[in-house]
Amino acid sequence: MKKDEHIAKTLISEEEISKKVKELASQISNDLKDKENIPCIIGLLKGSFIFIADLARYIDVPVEIDFMIVSSYGNNKIGSEIKILKDVDIPLTGRDVIIVEDIIDTGYTLEKICEVLQTRNVASLKICTLLNKPSRRKVDIKIDYNGFDIEDEFVVGYGIDYAQKYRNLPYIGVVK
Repeated sequence: MKKDEHIAKTLISEEEISKKVKELASQISNDLKDKENIPCIIGLLKGSFIFIADLARYIDVPVEIDFMIVSSYGNNKIGSEIKILKDVDIPLTGRDVIIVEDIIDTGYTLEKICEVLQTRNVASLKICTLLNKPSRRKVDIKIDYNGFDIEDEFVVGYGIDYAQKYRNLPYIGVVK
């Protein structure tokens, strides 16, 4: 079985992703260059692991990197809850924090994560996403660093999976 045999088309090429990641890293570096504290970048696992690794390599100011794993439960509507399966290990009080997400869909889970992190007295909280599906948004989420707006298609690759498969594709593809 080929690793991409169930991919209908390439939506975003490896080259386009690389260029965009460098642009986002430059924007983040510029925004963080005068910060007195060392900012913290939090990757939401598992989907963001490739994106955050590439992004961090191009950020040219000191940052700390940590990860969270969360699962959402309930009816996937407002009022749904999240369960933190792995929390950050570093203190966030007084720190500038950037959440790095692979894809933002309805926004429910990310909204809850932001609420949790705000209770930790962060200096600022921003969001960076590789993919954004604005047509699916159910809550108002301010995206500070946005990679690509995409249509409502089922995508995989570059860390994003379908049943734990296809994360290792170097591009974003649409599933057949």
